[in-house]
Amino acid sequence: MNPFVFGTTAGLIFGILDVLLMIPLHLPDKKTAMIGAFLSRFAIGFLIPLIKAPLPPWLIGGMVGLLVSLSDAVITKTYAPIIGVGILGGVIVGWASGKWVG
Repeated sequence: MNPFVFGTTAGLIFGILDVLLMIPLHLPDKKTAMIGAFLSRFAIGFLIPLIKAPLPPWLIGGMVGLLVSLSDAVITKTYAPIIGVGILGGVIVGWASGKWVG
């Protein structure tokens, strides 16, 4: 599959899933938080299949997930859930990218 198409699809899916996880949360500005989370997760899913490095794809995914999630975690002071979901989603997208991106 084309890396751009895969990344766009993976980013949309990861972004939507993360927003769905946020629905039960009580936040002062929930709309803004959900938009920010969607954009961050979309970036993770989009970037992973576009990166070429001499590493396993799942590791590239985990690193991208960590790096993109760090700024959100620092700003919100909510480290474990944001970084954890970012790394887990990145690893999953990286694994899938290694399997289906040609």
